[in-house]
Amino acid sequence: MRSVRSAALNPGEQRAVRYYSHMKLNMAEEEDYMSDSFINVQEDIRPGLPMLRQIREARRKEEKQQEANLKNRQKSLKEEEQERRDIGLKNALGCENKGFALLQKMGYKSGQALGKSGGGIVEPIPLNIKTGKSGIGHEASLKRKAEEKLESYRKKIHMKNQAEEKAAEQFRMRLKNKQDEMKLEGDLRRSQRACQQLDAQKNIQVPREAWYWLRLEEETEEDEEEKEQDEDEYKSEDLSVLEKLQILTSYLREEHLYCIWCGTAYEDKEDLSSNCPGPTSADHD
Repeated sequence: MRSVRSAALNPGEQRAVRYYSHMKLNMAEEEDYMSDSFINVQEDIRPGLPMLRQIREARRKEEKQQEANLKNRQKSLKEEEQERRDIGLKNALGCENKGFALLQKMGYKSGQALGKSGGGIVEPIPLNIKTGKSGIGHEASLKRKAEEKLESYRKKIHMKNQAEEKAAEQFRMRLKNKQDEMKLEGDLRRSQRACQQLDAQKNIQVPREAWYWLRLEEETEEDEEEKEQDEDEYKSEDLSVLEKLQILTSYLREEHLYCIWCGTAYEDKEDLSSNCPGPTSADHD
């Protein structure tokens, strides 16, 4: 019956029957997707693990692709020339080189210095290969411009430092002058106070000059007009604090034999000249 059925089929149908039978046989050998071997498989469901696996797999594929690209990449003409040049420079000249052979005929030995007396060079002159498209001397021009730019920058920094040092020195001078001025004003006030007291001891009611005495901070209304007149006279004077101090200390020394820096009233001029260091503050330092 089977032979009769197969005989009734044409060759194409027979091939289809054989293929179908072969597929059924393979499916029977494979495991059933509904069997326990498929159902009881415990999958790893830790959070983030599938994503990490995908990332690792992607990286692995990318590295393999890069390696394949490096292997398959064709080197450029410039790279090939550079490799050949490097290999040639690393290897010493051999007897096959005509120039080296001529040197050997003239008595030259490998590693020997050039020259009749052996005072020449031992290693060949190094190559300075120019790879850019710029003209000859362009690199020297760039180097010179860079040096000029660096020198200009150094000059600017030097000028800036000098300006800062000058400004700092001026600030110190202003501060010192201000301190000296405050000290002079303090000495002048002390001299005025001493002059007023010593004049009062001698019953002197009016000072020789308006600024010889300290001005009272609180005055009555009756004396306001006199105060304004005194201020006008005081302002009209062109004496500096130092000049006033020198004049007032001289007056105290001559009239009262008193030195504000010693803080002492001497008995006579001889006592003053012998025991007082001098008429200025610097003499008492």
